[in-house]
Amino acid sequence: MSETTPTNYDLIVCGAGASGMMAAITAAEQGLSVLLLEKNEKPLRKVYITGKGRCNVTNFCSPEECLQNTPTGGKFLFSALKTFPPQKTMDFFEHLGCPLKVERGNRVFPQSDQAASVIDVLRERSRELDIRLRQARVASLLMKDGCVCGVATDAGEFHAPKVILALGGTSYPRTGSTGDGYSIAQAAGHTILPPTGSLVPLVEEGTFCRKLSGLCLRNISLRLQNAKGKTIFEDFGEAEFTDYGLTGPTVLSASCHMGRNDGFTIIIDLKPALSEEK
Repeated sequence: MSETTPTNYDLIVCGAGASGMMAAITAAEQGLSVLLLEKNEKPLRKVYITGKGRCNVTNFCSPEECLQNTPTGGKFLFSALKTFPPQKTMDFFEHLGCPLKVERGNRVFPQSDQAASVIDVLRERSRELDIRLRQARVASLLMKDGCVCGVATDAGEFHAPKVILALGGTSYPRTGSTGDGYSIAQAAGHTILPPTGSLVPLVEEGTFCRKLSGLCLRNISLRLQNAKGKTIFEDFGEAEFTDYGLTGPTVLSASCHMGRNDGFTIIIDLKPALSEEK
């Protein structure tokens, strides 16, 4: 990606994470001149740590299956998933030269098992398309007659008739996900709902998990029950005990099925393939 940039662009993309980079590439492939702004020294910083460094790209499933496994916000996501379903995500990366594989639970990873493979193809394609990359922290949108006409940053103003905000949420501040985009969008007139965690570790009421902190379980069955004893989620895979409770893929998946005010119970079967008698 070139650091030498003209003054005006067809499109400015704010945030060089996975979504911002994919948006910039898609626009540039359609012939637009694109400026990509990123406050970190390097783009795609959070991608390095996704999927424990392996980068879980997507899930191999239909849009309908994806929505069925999205307990909240399904209506909001419907049009996006119909337009760009998981299969198109896979096609996007394989077209760039990153072979993928499907693992248990229909999870999709690069065949190399390295998040760096995803990062490398995105950066290489950006260079091929001459997308301009500039390190700058976006402070606000520039408006004229009620329309966006660019952005103001700590490195000056940049102008374009179209701007994409892809500044991330508040999930991992150390990688740059500090929620900058919320206040910027709100200042432009958007309504912002308070962000809440979706896939999160679980905190235990008690000290049982603390006593087992560091213990990792594999090939276990995990069941989530609500306060009434009804099973609302089941999964098979990995879990880990921590000082505060539980984490791991099965636990994170279970967390998005939990309400904010109810108590829940996790039931773990250490040998789901065996009956009680065996």
